[in-house]
Amino acid sequence: MKKTTLASRRQFLRTGATLVAGAAVVPSLTGAPAILKYFNKPNSLIEGVQIGVITYSFRSMPDQSAEATLQYVLDSGISAIELMGDPAEAFAGKPANPVDRRAFYGFLIKQRNGETLTDAEQKEMAEMRQQMEAYNKEVAAWRAKASLDKFAQLKKMYNQAGVRIYAYKPDAFGMNNSNAEIDFGMRAAKALGASHVTLEHPSDDAHTKKLGDMAQKHKVYVGYHGHEQQTPTFWDTALTQSKYNALNLDFGHFVAAGNADPLGMVKAQHDRILSMHLKDRQTPAHGKGNVVWGQGDTPIIPVLQLIRDQKYKFPATVELEYDIPEGSDAVKEVRKCLDYCRKALV
Repeated sequence: MKKTTLASRRQFLRTGATLVAGAAVVPSLTGAPAILKYFNKPNSLIEGVQIGVITYSFRSMPDQSAEATLQYVLDSGISAIELMGDPAEAFAGKPANPVDRRAFYGFLIKQRNGETLTDAEQKEMAEMRQQMEAYNKEVAAWRAKASLDKFAQLKKMYNQAGVRIYAYKPDAFGMNNSNAEIDFGMRAAKALGASHVTLEHPSDDAHTKKLGDMAQKHKVYVGYHGHEQQTPTFWDTALTQSKYNALNLDFGHFVAAGNADPLGMVKAQHDRILSMHLKDRQTPAHGKGNVVWGQGDTPIIPVLQLIRDQKYKFPATVELEYDIPEGSDAVKEVRKCLDYCRKALV
């Protein structure tokens, strides 16, 4: 080998090593050189099972923008997500919300867990509801004229980083939303590349029928989510109304509701499950706690292995709802949940 060739090769190797080392210390997506911007893409497809995360899991993080949310996902090691509506719509130009959503969600969770709000908390929540009503009207007006171009741009940004958006959950499909808002939410989902939208089951047969009919028009599926009201027959009416109506099963809440055979539920409905939320909750006999994974009664490991062994195609979505330990944060805890899944599957 000629000396000049050897010297050139050594210089190439030194340059490559420097680039790789630099990729590990890039502080943010926006500050990285184009060649390194998405150098180390995540991969949470494990033994055929797609582990995802709902971006609601990062609600405690300080920056709720679409760009920051993407960084949280990447730092967690996740490659596919259920995207909440706020980051996406804010990216597309939605008016800013005057209500502290984290505080509002905190009140809702306390109520859902059977805790009594103080008089001051009840007053604050009532004021928030009034502000939300006015804000929702403003958002409806924005959705009526908003372009889908920014949603397509957001999809491209996430995809280039190695993150696929499989589900979209905007606050656009409720009984108080207009048909125009529902239509916009479904078109936005398609622009994002999502196969389905998700929402809390409205417990109203006429509304699930309407959503199923509108979903058929757009060829995007609707996954209905539930909490402790979930039973094996909870989705039956919606499923018979439209092939575009399906399940966004919450496996942990299903256990906390006292259902005896959660694995049997997955086996029975696997072909109508679009995505499944994972959390570790206790049974009613043990207090229904929402706990660190591995400390509750939810058979997370068996259900992940069931999905793997039966080659079910729906994603298993990490939903972080237990209390974050002191000194940690949501990103670190989601990564722990992902590691728990990896150990269960490999």
